[in-house]
Amino acid sequence: MKKKVGLLLVVIAILAVLLSACGGGQSAGQSAGQPAGNSSGNGQSAGTSSGGGQSAGTSSGGEESCTVTFGAAVSLTGKYAKEGEYVSNGYNLYVEEINKQGGIQVGDKKCKVALKVYDDESKADRSAQLVEKLITEDKVQFLLGPYGSGNTYATTAIAEKYQVPMVEANGAATKIFNRGFKYSFAVLTPAPYYLRGIIDLALDQDPNIKTVAIIAENGAFALEVAGGAKDYAEEKGLEVVYFDKYAKDAKDLSSLLTAIKAKNPDILLGAGHLQDTLLIVKQAKDLNLSPKVFGFSVGPTSPEFRNALGSDADYVFGGAQWTPELKIQSDDVFGTPQHFTELYEAKYGETPPYQAAESAAALIAYQKAIEAAGSLDRKAVRDALAQLDYMSFYGKLKFNEQGMNIYKPMAVMQNFPDGKLYTVWPKDAATKAPIYPFKPWDER
Repeated sequence: MKKKVGLLLVVIAILAVLLSACGGGQSAGQSAGQPAGNSSGNGQSAGTSSGGGQSAGTSSGGEESCTVTFGAAVSLTGKYAKEGEYVSNGYNLYVEEINKQGGIQVGDKKCKVALKVYDDESKADRSAQLVEKLITEDKVQFLLGPYGSGNTYATTAIAEKYQVPMVEANGAATKIFNRGFKYSFAVLTPAPYYLRGIIDLALDQDPNIKTVAIIAENGAFALEVAGGAKDYAEEKGLEVVYFDKYAKDAKDLSSLLTAIKAKNPDILLGAGHLQDTLLIVKQAKDLNLSPKVFGFSVGPTSPEFRNALGSDADYVFGGAQWTPELKIQSDDVFGTPQHFTELYEAKYGETPPYQAAESAAALIAYQKAIEAAGSLDRKAVRDALAQLDYMSFYGKLKFNEQGMNIYKPMAVMQNFPDGKLYTVWPKDAATKAPIYPFKPWDER
């Protein structure tokens, strides 16, 4: 009897060892190659492993498997939470779609893609801390950007310190790239260009327009947007009759708007973020401030703008890094702006704002650089990014010596009374002619 019990114990021990070995290629709680989902603020991995480089394991066919892990600190709470949500959506949609195709080609094999995201709470110092954690503790292979120029300015310094590439999609201030860094790249058009399209559109609609007022949030991105708009407006012969800034997290801008109303400008341009834009439109209505053109750098092109304002969103213009109507054909995972839009709407139930598209494009830039490098070596991928020249579904991905994408133009979208958002500039991409002038509040 004792011999039988002993033999049974030996068999059980052998089976336990075999079962343990079968799980060796998986990270805790997730199987290799699992598609990305929404990442939590606690640093949840969207994909396979939280470690960097190639994760050990073998596929069912006995071949060595690998994973390339990207890390990001994104604003999932705080002032920029809605924009951060769009960023996270763009990252996750790319991960899901590329993993359906087996992952990224790295030399002679394909590597699945994993994503680890932390919530930076819309704070630059927190964003920098989390990016350092992603590098030193989580051992991610490559970095993606946060939302906003302030957070991007802080995190690119960490990327440079550790010589880890960062491709970012939501920090447009040129000051990010004026420090001689070699490991930071931006897929989006720089801040000074954001409102040029709205100025061009206004002059195209009415060559007799003469005056413009500009207000900006007191932050790196917004001040560069406003400064670029001022310079461009004056270059076009317009008089800037009002130019001022307001504090971050301002809750009342009625005094600035009252001063602007006294100037009676033809164009009012706002440089800031979604919450600023919502506040300006609401208080402009209260004051019956009705310029001929109402345009903003961030806000009008996002679904939340219409959700928050209803019909008060009508006639407002927004600068856009990308629109679903652009006529682009690419061989990337999305192919066209229209196909990206279909996938995004199916997954998230709304039309994609440009922040989601440019975030997905950051990963496409990485993919093409990794394929060109033929490895996951950080220096080799950095060098490949510096040489990249690729037309994606989002537009041209190409960087100057500073790491900025100065090769992609901006578009303009307008909110129409039918409740929809249309591309109205440039003309060759427009789906509708713009509605001009802005309909005064007291005539609605």
